[in-house]
Parts: sequence; C-alpha cells; structure tokens
Amino acid sequence: MALEVNDGNFDDIVIKSDKPVVVDFWAEWCGPCRMVAPIIDEISHEYEGKAIVVKCDVDSSPAISAKYSIRNIPTVLFFKNGQIADKQVGAVPKKNFVAKLNALI
Repeated sequence: MALEVNDGNFDDIVIKSDKPVVVDFWAEWCGPCRMVAPIIDEISHEYEGKAIVVKCDVDSSPAISAKYSIRNIPTVLFFKNGQIADKQVGAVPKKNFVAKLNALI
C-alpha cells in the first residue's frame, strides 16, 4: 500500500529519497482519484524496493499542493533525485504510469 505524505513529512520521504518517487495527489471527493487509487497501490507493491510510491491528500496538505501547482486531480508527479522528472494529470491506464516510472529506474 502506498505511504501517506503530508506537508510535514513530504521533504523527508520524497525529496530526500535515493529512489524514484511516485506521488499521487488526490482527494476523498474526487471520482477519478478513486479510479487511479488501485493502480497506485498495485504499483507500490510491484516496485517495492525499486521505487517509493506515496499519496498526498490535497485537502489536508495545502502547502505541498500549492508548491507544486496542483490544480487538477488526480495529478501524479514522478520525482528523481529530489526533482520532478515527469508528470501525469488525470485518470489514465496503468501502463502510462509504469512507462513513466520505468524510465526513471
């Protein structure tokens, strides 16, 4: 299962990671976010040890959401070496997320 990150622990878990990090920005009330959630969980299991997969609730983490200009959800950011390496906005098939993540490993 994907880890939960928030304004308080985002830098420690995402920015300081030595592995690629997938960050799913979502909200409880977002229908497309609920469609992406099982895909993100599958990826977190499949890439265990190779990448870190986290979820960030935009409603409870407004500072991080603002810092990365999250305007539409779901938005999935792909980090490598503390920097954004790729981005996916909207509900898309699993293969789209996997292709972006594989490019960073």
